[in-house]
Amino acid sequence: MLSAIFHQTIIITILVLGMMLVIEYINVQTRGIWTKMIEKSPFVQIVFGTVLGLIPGCIGSFTMVSLYVHRVVMFPALVANMLVSSGDEAFLMFSTIPAEALKLNIILFFLAIGTGLLVHFTVKNKYIGLKEKVHFPIHTKNEECNHYHPSLIIENLKDLSFTRALLLTGVTSLIIIFLSGIIDSSHEMQQMMGGLEDAAHNHAEHDHTGEASWIKYSLVAILGTILYIILTVKEHFLHEHLWHHIIKKHFHKIFLWTFSILLLVHFLGNFIDLQHWISENLFIVLLMALLIGIIPESGPHYIFVLLFAQGSLPFSILMASSIVQDGHGMLPLLAESPKGFIAVKAVNITIGLAVGLLGIAFGF
Repeated sequence: MLSAIFHQTIIITILVLGMMLVIEYINVQTRGIWTKMIEKSPFVQIVFGTVLGLIPGCIGSFTMVSLYVHRVVMFPALVANMLVSSGDEAFLMFSTIPAEALKLNIILFFLAIGTGLLVHFTVKNKYIGLKEKVHFPIHTKNEECNHYHPSLIIENLKDLSFTRALLLTGVTSLIIIFLSGIIDSSHEMQQMMGGLEDAAHNHAEHDHTGEASWIKYSLVAILGTILYIILTVKEHFLHEHLWHHIIKKHFHKIFLWTFSILLLVHFLGNFIDLQHWISENLFIVLLMALLIGIIPESGPHYIFVLLFAQGSLPFSILMASSIVQDGHGMLPLLAESPKGFIAVKAVNITIGLAVGLLGIAFGF
């Protein structure tokens, strides 16, 4: 069983990191165009903040906090951004439950805009926790980060660095492993999605083959994209963004949290009927989701995503958890303005609690 959990963890970690890298790649290419034309209209700020919050990971939230601290955007826009943002958990959701993740994001999009407008018309202080205005430096185009082109492949291979060689070898090996079936990604994810049903002694048969069969193709597609990026980017992006920012900073956290939670769920399922316990204690589970959501860290919230993926958690509690938690997105605000941090969390906990209670009452 440990082997299966280890394989499942590897697959999830690769999917999450791969999506993070693609988002990082896109983010670097579009840097410097987000701050124009948004200061004049509160509604545009709220929509802009909501769209930015939909970007998986913490990039959109970090950007929004920086804009807020420099008074480019106001408090309602920051609330909308954090309400819709799910931090690194968004990568996990799109990796394991893509259809439900899309549904969740669509709902949160409209909920965030509505909440932002409500805060705009009810809260007088539009810069809670901030002092004087700070000049916001626009990030200019970085020649070391931009201008990727396939023609760079030959140049990069001629002057092959150790980091590039290591990454090329690793990614190519993973593509071969998954294509050859040495690790059957579809089977492993099918086990994960059905594992809790067996562990919880729920013997109703469910066919997860259709849900998991896309994993193999997604893995190969993401790894192929990563291979292209490694071949075409310059050394700066390779070292600073890919190696230091994505792999060194996130790999061990994603791997350890995912492995720990899968292991915990497996062993808990051997002693208690998790589905029955959760269904009988939905209010307690909701409060746990809201309290854990206050933690400005990616990882603790993974358990709600994985429990939902395995059919043990209602959609409303997953939504409540996503509303309150923001991954690392709120860390810069906590450092700059604890009062602002508390204010944002207070609004989103209220909305998350309301959504969770409605879900419990109406059974969704």
